[in-house]
Amino acid sequence: MPEKLLEVKHLKKYFNQGKPDMVKAIDDVTFDIYQGETLGLVGESGCGKSTTGRTIIRLYEATDGQVLYRGQDIHKIKSKKALKELNKKIQMIFQDPYASLNPRMKVADIIAEGIDIHGIAKSNKERMDRVYELLETVGLNREHANRFPHEFSGGQRQRIGIARALAVNPEFIIADEPISALDVSIQAQVVNLLKRLQKEHGLTYLFIAHDLSMVKYISDRIGVMYFGKLVELAPSDELYKNPMHPYTRSLLSSIPLPDPDAERNRKRIRYDPKSHQYMEEDQLKMREVRPGHFVYCSEKEFNQYQQNIE
Repeated sequence: MPEKLLEVKHLKKYFNQGKPDMVKAIDDVTFDIYQGETLGLVGESGCGKSTTGRTIIRLYEATDGQVLYRGQDIHKIKSKKALKELNKKIQMIFQDPYASLNPRMKVADIIAEGIDIHGIAKSNKERMDRVYELLETVGLNREHANRFPHEFSGGQRQRIGIARALAVNPEFIIADEPISALDVSIQAQVVNLLKRLQKEHGLTYLFIAHDLSMVKYISDRIGVMYFGKLVELAPSDELYKNPMHPYTRSLLSSIPLPDPDAERNRKRIRYDPKSHQYMEEDQLKMREVRPGHFVYCSEKEFNQYQQNIE
């Protein structure tokens, strides 16, 4: 059994706390990520997926809960040196390949920023050799090092972002919708690149996206978020074969089918949260319906899900 690399326990992130317009972006979310795996996190826009990634890496401070990396609580680290060391191990690939690269910096300096901060290269030659190696690793040429971001396509920019993340030899990468701004043909190239890099470097991913078909392709397990809550968590194949939470079923029914006749005739499932009115005594929590398959539900719903399995 691989070891737990990351443990997220009862994580909460509220914005405008104590005000009438308070937003519960993450509301009591718990999950683990094991070394070498890819956990996909899906849900519609505004459900809290990206906020979860940013809170894990401490771009946002958590309102409550714990984020443990190899047993160490990330949000309790006070020392700048310890935080800097942690930032070497955890890196992020951002959603927008246009906004996440400094337009005034050359590609070599963008990629080498982490190398410079952490003092990884002992000379300028070693620094540039590492930049060239990273460019070739992500499918670009060493000639690209002296160009500026505006000279590249979206897919190439995202590759530069991936090279930047790899520069400090991280163990864990949070990929925040890394393909959503790209053309479909380029999306496949970037996802295949991420899979290859994972195999070669033993990386662990939290892959945040709303494209369910792509998430299935890259993820070992998938968590489904709805309005700040994790409502279902299961191995990838299991989730697609046996979706249990009505919101998950609704999401899966929205994936377009390649067959026009089947697409025209199939019924989409609409999720109406009003149909799930709970009483205080219902005690909603994540329950293991079958091995490794967790659903956020009441005791009554849990029994219904188990009956449906049998």
